[in-house]
Amino acid sequence: MKNLLLALVLCLSTTLAFASIPDTEKEALLSLFKSTNGENWTNSWDLNTDVETWYGIEIENGHVISIDLSFNNLVGQLPESIGDLNELRHINFYRNRLFGNIPFSIGNLAQLEILNIAFNSIGGQIPHSIENLKQLKGLHLFMNRLEGELPSGLTKLENLESLELFSNNLRGQIPEAIGNLSNLKVMSLSSNHLTGRIPSGISGLSSLERLELYDNKFFGTIPSGIGQLENLQEILISDNALYGQVPSELKQLSNLKILMLNNNDLSGDFSELYTEFANLEQFEVDNLSENNSTAVANND
Repeated sequence: MKNLLLALVLCLSTTLAFASIPDTEKEALLSLFKSTNGENWTNSWDLNTDVETWYGIEIENGHVISIDLSFNNLVGQLPESIGDLNELRHINFYRNRLFGNIPFSIGNLAQLEILNIAFNSIGGQIPHSIENLKQLKGLHLFMNRLEGELPSGLTKLENLESLELFSNNLRGQIPEAIGNLSNLKVMSLSSNHLTGRIPSGISGLSSLERLELYDNKFFGTIPSGIGQLENLQEILISDNALYGQVPSELKQLSNLKILMLNNNDLSGDFSELYTEFANLEQFEVDNLSENNSTAVANND
Protein backbone atom coordinates (compact mmCIF):
# COMPACT_ATOMS: atom_id res chain seq x y z
CA MET A 1 0.00 0.00 0.00
CA LYS A 2 2.81 2.37 0.91
CA ASN A 3 4.56 1.60 -2.36
CA LEU A 4 1.37 2.37 -4.27
CA LEU A 5 0.97 5.71 -2.48
CA LEU A 6 4.60 6.56 -3.16
CA ALA A 7 4.15 5.74 -6.83
CA LEU A 8 1.06 7.95 -6.99
CA VAL A 9 2.90 10.83 -5.31
CA LEU A 10 5.82 10.51 -7.72
CA CYS A 11 3.46 10.36 -10.69
CA LEU A 12 1.57 13.43 -9.48
CA SER A 13 4.83 15.31 -8.87
CA THR A 14 6.03 14.50 -12.38
CA THR A 15 2.71 15.60 -13.88
CA LEU A 16 2.82 18.89 -11.99
CA ALA A 17 6.40 19.47 -13.07
CA PHE A 18 5.48 19.17 -16.72
CA ALA A 19 2.42 21.38 -16.18
CA SER A 20 4.43 24.11 -14.43
CA ILE A 21 3.09 26.82 -16.74
CA PRO A 22 -0.30 27.32 -18.43
CA ASP A 23 -0.87 25.46 -21.69
CA THR A 24 -1.16 28.73 -23.60
CA GLU A 25 2.33 29.75 -22.49
CA LYS A 26 3.84 26.39 -23.36
CA GLU A 27 2.17 26.49 -26.78
CA ALA A 28 3.62 29.97 -27.33
CA LEU A 29 7.12 28.67 -26.55
CA LEU A 30 6.62 25.72 -28.89
CA SER A 31 5.50 28.10 -31.65
CA LEU A 32 8.64 30.16 -31.09
CA PHE A 33 10.75 27.00 -31.28
CA LYS A 34 9.15 25.84 -34.54
CA SER A 35 9.06 29.23 -36.27
CA THR A 36 12.74 29.97 -35.58
CA ASN A 37 14.23 26.59 -36.51
CA GLY A 38 14.69 25.50 -32.91
CA GLU A 39 16.28 22.16 -33.76
CA ASN A 40 19.27 24.03 -35.12
CA TRP A 41 19.66 26.57 -32.34
CA THR A 42 23.08 26.77 -30.75
CA ASN A 43 21.43 25.75 -27.47
CA SER A 44 18.28 23.87 -28.37
CA TRP A 45 15.42 22.65 -26.18
CA ASP A 46 14.61 19.06 -25.31
CA LEU A 47 10.85 19.23 -25.74
CA ASN A 48 10.43 16.05 -23.69
CA THR A 49 11.70 17.73 -20.53
CA ASP A 50 10.19 20.25 -18.15
CA VAL A 51 9.96 23.80 -19.50
CA GLU A 52 11.97 24.98 -16.51
CA THR A 53 15.00 23.14 -17.91
CA TRP A 54 14.80 24.80 -21.33
CA TYR A 55 17.71 27.06 -22.19
CA GLY A 56 17.08 30.77 -21.65
CA ILE A 57 13.69 30.34 -19.96
CA GLU A 58 12.98 31.67 -16.47
CA ILE A 59 9.80 30.79 -14.64
CA GLU A 60 8.38 32.36 -11.52
CA ASN A 61 5.10 31.54 -9.77
CA GLY A 62 4.06 29.27 -12.60
CA HIS A 63 4.61 31.75 -15.45
CA VAL A 64 7.36 32.49 -17.95
CA ILE A 65 8.90 35.80 -16.93
CA SER A 66 12.07 35.88 -19.04
CA ILE A 67 13.31 34.62 -22.41
CA ASP A 68 17.01 35.10 -23.19
CA LEU A 69 17.97 33.49 -26.49
CA SER A 70 20.63 35.97 -27.56
CA PHE A 71 23.47 34.67 -29.76
CA ASN A 72 21.53 31.43 -30.26
CA ASN A 73 21.12 31.10 -34.05
CA LEU A 74 17.39 31.71 -34.19
CA VAL A 75 16.38 31.80 -37.87
CA GLY A 76 12.86 32.76 -38.85
CA GLN A 77 10.00 34.97 -37.70
CA LEU A 78 8.60 35.72 -34.28
CA PRO A 79 5.11 34.19 -33.92
CA GLU A 80 2.04 36.21 -32.96
CA SER A 81 1.51 33.79 -30.10
CA ILE A 82 4.40 35.43 -28.25
CA GLY A 83 1.71 37.80 -27.01
CA ASP A 84 0.26 34.91 -24.96
CA LEU A 85 3.26 35.04 -22.62
CA ASN A 86 1.52 37.79 -20.71
CA GLU A 87 3.72 37.68 -17.60
CA LEU A 88 6.95 38.25 -19.50
CA ARG A 89 9.27 40.91 -18.10
CA HIS A 90 12.34 40.38 -20.27
CA ILE A 91 12.79 39.40 -23.92
CA ASN A 92 16.28 39.12 -25.36
CA PHE A 93 16.71 37.91 -28.95
CA TYR A 94 19.86 39.96 -29.55
CA ARG A 95 22.08 38.96 -32.47
CA ASN A 96 20.23 36.19 -34.22
CA ARG A 97 18.85 35.88 -37.75
CA LEU A 98 15.27 36.89 -37.23
CA PHE A 99 13.31 38.50 -40.06
CA GLY A 100 9.72 39.50 -40.71
CA ASN A 101 7.86 42.02 -38.54
CA ILE A 102 7.55 42.60 -34.82
CA PRO A 103 4.26 40.88 -33.90
CA PHE A 104 1.43 43.28 -33.11
CA SER A 105 0.62 41.04 -30.14
CA ILE A 106 3.79 42.30 -28.44
CA GLY A 107 1.49 44.98 -27.04
CA ASN A 108 -0.22 42.33 -24.90
CA LEU A 109 2.85 41.99 -22.70
CA ALA A 110 1.82 44.52 -20.09
CA GLN A 111 4.54 43.46 -17.62
CA LEU A 112 7.40 43.74 -20.10
CA GLU A 113 10.38 45.78 -18.90
CA ILE A 114 13.06 44.93 -21.48
CA LEU A 115 12.54 44.26 -25.20
CA ASN A 116 15.77 43.50 -27.03
CA ILE A 117 15.51 42.29 -30.63
CA ALA A 118 18.62 44.18 -31.77
CA PHE A 119 21.05 43.01 -34.44
CA ASN A 120 18.66 40.96 -36.55
CA SER A 121 16.91 41.58 -39.89
CA ILE A 122 13.51 42.62 -38.55
CA GLY A 123 11.59 44.81 -41.01
CA GLY A 124 8.27 46.58 -41.23
CA GLN A 125 7.10 49.26 -38.83
CA ILE A 126 7.32 49.41 -35.06
CA PRO A 127 3.77 48.34 -34.11
CA HIS A 128 1.57 50.98 -32.54
CA SER A 129 0.58 48.42 -29.91
CA ILE A 130 3.93 49.08 -28.28
CA GLU A 131 2.29 52.02 -26.50
CA ASN A 132 0.61 49.48 -24.21
CA LEU A 133 3.94 48.46 -22.63
CA LYS A 134 3.65 50.86 -19.70
CA GLN A 135 6.33 49.07 -17.64
CA LEU A 136 8.93 49.12 -20.42
CA LYS A 137 12.34 50.43 -19.39
CA GLY A 138 14.52 49.32 -22.28
CA LEU A 139 13.59 49.26 -25.98
CA HIS A 140 16.52 47.93 -28.03
CA LEU A 141 15.69 47.47 -31.71
CA PHE A 142 18.91 48.77 -33.26
CA MET A 143 20.63 47.30 -36.32
CA ASN A 144 17.55 45.93 -38.04
CA ARG A 145 15.58 46.95 -41.14
CA LEU A 146 12.73 48.79 -39.48
CA GLU A 147 10.86 51.30 -41.61
CA GLY A 148 8.18 53.94 -41.26
CA GLU A 149 7.83 56.63 -38.61
CA LEU A 150 8.38 56.56 -34.90
CA PRO A 151 5.02 55.65 -33.36
CA SER A 152 3.60 58.56 -31.38
CA GLY A 153 2.73 56.05 -28.67
CA LEU A 154 6.41 55.82 -27.74
CA THR A 155 5.94 59.09 -25.89
CA LYS A 156 3.48 57.36 -23.53
CA LEU A 157 6.11 54.97 -22.16
CA GLU A 158 6.92 57.09 -19.14
CA ASN A 159 9.10 54.43 -17.47
CA LEU A 160 11.40 54.15 -20.48
CA GLU A 161 15.08 54.61 -19.65
CA SER A 162 16.77 53.48 -22.85
CA LEU A 163 15.52 53.98 -26.42
CA GLU A 164 17.97 52.49 -28.93
CA LEU A 165 16.72 52.42 -32.51
CA PHE A 166 19.91 53.31 -34.39
CA SER A 167 20.91 51.78 -37.74
CA ASN A 168 17.47 51.18 -39.21
CA ASN A 169 15.50 52.81 -42.05
CA LEU A 170 13.19 54.93 -39.91
CA ARG A 171 11.75 58.11 -41.41
CA GLY A 172 9.69 61.09 -40.32
CA GLN A 173 10.18 63.30 -37.30
CA ILE A 174 10.78 62.90 -33.60
CA PRO A 175 7.41 63.54 -31.89
CA GLU A 176 7.28 66.85 -30.00
CA ALA A 177 5.89 64.97 -27.00
CA ILE A 178 9.17 63.08 -26.63
CA GLY A 179 9.75 65.30 -23.59
CA ASN A 180 7.19 63.21 -21.69
CA LEU A 181 9.90 60.59 -21.18
CA SER A 182 11.39 62.19 -18.09
CA ASN A 183 13.10 58.92 -17.04
CA LEU A 184 14.90 58.45 -20.36
CA LYS A 185 18.69 58.22 -19.96
CA VAL A 186 19.70 57.07 -23.46
CA MET A 187 18.14 58.13 -26.76
CA SER A 188 19.98 56.71 -29.74
CA LEU A 189 18.30 57.29 -33.11
CA SER A 190 21.42 57.70 -35.24
CA SER A 191 21.92 56.30 -38.74
CA ASN A 192 18.31 56.45 -39.89
CA HIS A 193 16.49 58.77 -42.32
CA LEU A 194 14.84 60.97 -39.71
CA THR A 195 14.14 64.55 -40.70
CA GLY A 196 12.59 67.78 -39.47
CA ARG A 197 13.79 69.88 -36.57
CA ILE A 198 15.08 68.50 -33.31
CA PRO A 199 11.93 69.15 -31.23
CA SER A 200 12.05 71.76 -28.48
CA GLY A 201 10.22 69.22 -26.32
CA ILE A 202 13.54 67.47 -25.91
CA SER A 203 14.15 69.84 -22.99
CA GLY A 204 11.76 67.67 -20.97
CA LEU A 205 14.19 64.73 -20.97
CA SER A 206 15.51 65.69 -17.55
CA SER A 207 17.30 62.36 -16.92
CA LEU A 208 19.01 62.16 -20.31
CA GLU A 209 22.69 61.24 -20.29
CA ARG A 210 23.33 60.32 -23.91
CA LEU A 211 21.79 61.90 -27.02
CA GLU A 212 22.68 60.29 -30.35
CA LEU A 213 21.05 61.72 -33.47
CA TYR A 214 23.97 61.66 -35.90
CA ASP A 215 23.73 60.55 -39.53
CA ASN A 216 20.15 61.61 -40.19
CA LYS A 217 18.52 64.50 -42.08
CA PHE A 218 17.69 66.86 -39.25
CA PHE A 219 17.73 70.58 -40.13
CA GLY A 220 17.20 73.85 -38.32
CA THR A 221 18.95 75.09 -35.22
CA ILE A 222 19.98 73.18 -32.12
CA PRO A 223 17.26 73.74 -29.48
CA SER A 224 18.54 75.91 -26.66
CA GLY A 225 16.55 73.74 -24.23
CA ILE A 226 19.22 71.05 -24.49
CA GLY A 227 21.19 73.27 -22.13
CA GLN A 228 18.65 72.43 -19.39
CA LEU A 229 19.58 68.73 -19.43
CA GLU A 230 22.07 68.86 -16.58
CA ASN A 231 22.73 65.09 -16.60
CA LEU A 232 23.79 65.07 -20.23
CA GLN A 233 27.23 63.58 -20.83
CA GLU A 234 27.21 62.91 -24.58
CA ILE A 235 25.74 64.87 -27.50
CA LEU A 236 26.31 63.30 -30.91
CA ILE A 237 24.42 65.18 -33.62
CA SER A 238 27.00 65.25 -36.43
CA ASP A 239 26.20 64.47 -40.09
CA ASN A 240 22.89 66.29 -40.38
CA ALA A 241 21.84 69.61 -41.95
CA LEU A 242 21.78 71.71 -38.80
CA TYR A 243 22.65 75.40 -39.09
CA GLY A 244 22.95 78.59 -37.08
CA GLN A 245 24.77 79.36 -33.86
CA VAL A 246 25.49 76.71 -31.29
CA PRO A 247 23.28 77.84 -28.37
CA SER A 248 25.23 79.41 -25.53
CA GLU A 249 23.02 77.43 -23.11
CA LEU A 250 25.15 74.37 -23.82
CA LYS A 251 27.79 75.92 -21.57
CA GLN A 252 25.58 74.97 -18.62
CA LEU A 253 26.21 71.27 -19.23
CA SER A 254 28.94 70.77 -16.65
CA ASN A 255 28.89 66.96 -17.00
CA LEU A 256 29.38 66.96 -20.77
CA LYS A 257 32.19 64.68 -21.96
CA ILE A 258 31.51 64.25 -25.68
CA LEU A 259 30.22 66.91 -28.08
CA MET A 260 30.09 65.92 -31.77
CA LEU A 261 28.75 68.62 -34.09
CA ASN A 262 30.78 68.05 -37.26
CA ASN A 263 29.38 67.82 -40.80
CA ASN A 264 26.62 70.35 -40.25
CA ASP A 265 26.45 74.04 -41.20
CA LEU A 266 26.90 75.49 -37.73
CA SER A 267 28.61 78.77 -36.98
CA GLY A 268 30.28 80.49 -34.04
CA ASP A 269 33.54 80.63 -32.13
CA PHE A 270 34.02 76.96 -31.39
CA SER A 271 37.40 77.46 -29.73
CA GLU A 272 35.78 79.71 -27.14
CA LEU A 273 32.95 77.23 -26.70
CA TYR A 274 35.40 74.40 -26.18
CA THR A 275 37.16 76.13 -23.32
CA GLU A 276 33.88 76.42 -21.40
CA PHE A 277 33.70 72.67 -20.74
CA ALA A 278 35.83 71.44 -17.86
CA ASN A 279 35.17 67.72 -18.39
CA LEU A 280 35.07 67.54 -22.17
CA GLU A 281 37.00 64.56 -23.56
CA GLN A 282 35.99 64.73 -27.22
CA PHE A 283 34.84 67.74 -29.23
CA GLU A 284 34.39 67.74 -33.01
CA VAL A 285 33.09 70.46 -35.32
CA ASP A 286 33.96 71.21 -38.93
CA ASN A 287 36.87 73.54 -38.18
CA LEU A 288 38.05 72.25 -34.82
CA SER A 289 38.69 68.77 -33.52
CA GLU A 290 39.98 67.87 -30.09
CA ASN A 291 40.62 64.44 -28.65
CA ASN A 292 41.02 63.38 -25.05
CA SER A 293 44.70 64.24 -24.63
CA THR A 294 44.38 67.70 -26.16
CA ALA A 295 41.21 68.41 -24.20
CA VAL A 296 42.87 67.64 -20.90
CA ALA A 297 45.82 69.84 -21.76
CA ASN A 298 43.66 72.77 -22.74
CA ASN A 299 41.40 72.55 -19.73
CA ASP A 300 44.07 72.39 -17.03
